[in-house]
Amino acid sequence: MSDTEHQPGEGEHVALSDPEFKEQLALVIPHLRAFGRSLSGSRDLADDLVQETLMKAWAARQRFQAGTNMRAWTFIILRNLYLSQMRRARFKGEWDDLVADRILAAPASQDRHVELADMQRALLHLPQPQREALILVGAGGFAYEEAAEICGVAVGTIKSRVARGRVALEALMNGGDLPSRASSESDGRSALDTIMDEVDDLSRD
Repeated sequence: MSDTEHQPGEGEHVALSDPEFKEQLALVIPHLRAFGRSLSGSRDLADDLVQETLMKAWAARQRFQAGTNMRAWTFIILRNLYLSQMRRARFKGEWDDLVADRILAAPASQDRHVELADMQRALLHLPQPQREALILVGAGGFAYEEAAEICGVAVGTIKSRVARGRVALEALMNGGDLPSRASSESDGRSALDTIMDEVDDLSRD
């Protein structure tokens, strides 16, 4: 390599070309759908969130640093959009009722869908910070440091939210308030293990 060939300096911003950006963006779409659906509890609402996320990401493509985590970057965009929608709702209860109605619209004749609805409903009963921490670290596979960056909080805060969220989710699923047909199956797996698998499955839809 010649001395005159330019090498990006440390800290220098390098953007992807449009084709490269489009290729990387396409790869994270299934993960965005899973994250959006897990946060909102609704396929329709998640699709709207993903669509707006993709448009905002494309508009801001020159600000994305080549070589960094596209999934984390787009998750931040989607999360901000979701929180904006939550703030725009006049009452949080109205939003919760909306997503709960959509979740419970799963075909009752299909046991797997009913079980998934129960678990998603339990997840939606968690405080939003705990819910998103569980989704990011559990189903999303993000390290605590990455999840903290997405949520804009300290690593210790994320660890605390995950720990409290696990306890609260187990209590909801095992306390009888949200009975799940899956609870009668003693396969040694916790409710959290199951819901994380289900959320992960969504990313392959």
